[in-house]
Amino acid sequence: MIMLEANEKNIETASNIILNGGIVIYPTETVYGIGCDPSNANAVKKIYMIKGREKKPLPLISADIESVQNLVVMNTIAMKFAEIFWPGPLMMILPSKVEFNELVSQGTNTLGIRVTSHPVANKLAKLSGGSIISTSANISGQKPALSAQEASKYFENDVDLILDGGVSESNQPSTIIDLSNKPTILRLGSITKEQIDNILDNL
Repeated sequence: MIMLEANEKNIETASNIILNGGIVIYPTETVYGIGCDPSNANAVKKIYMIKGREKKPLPLISADIESVQNLVVMNTIAMKFAEIFWPGPLMMILPSKVEFNELVSQGTNTLGIRVTSHPVANKLAKLSGGSIISTSANISGQKPALSAQEASKYFENDVDLILDGGVSESNQPSTIIDLSNKPTILRLGSITKEQIDNILDNL
């Protein structure tokens, strides 16, 4: 396992690893994430294996809304949420336009996706095709890693590279809202129920 400072040169190295089927841990505006190319079935399977993850869909982060729109259908409500909360820690579940390996969506025909505001994660997604897998860097059921050092304790020999971007500014995960049907909050995190209800009440 290699740990490198999250500078421009090393972010580019990380993106090449992802594009070649590898797995990278990186900082986000919430907790540290672990990611790969969502179209690479072997890399996706490895993330499930090393995390001990149960069979539930894998979320993605994107560099910009154009990259999001390449993968999912953005309805009117989603566009309003994106206008207010993106880039940022709001993940939306939306109808998928693409067919990744079934492990990504778990047969739901939807994808969980957000535009990240963290400069390292955003640049990494941009250089890696626009969107990458982004699930928390921890063994399932254990505390999410808030630093590269914490992440390395979980995955010392299981990933190709860890980008060290310092300690996370937040220990809150992203908030998740399902907008593929009737708006439903699936997880509360950095963005509150009150903030979401305020948007829905004024649509």
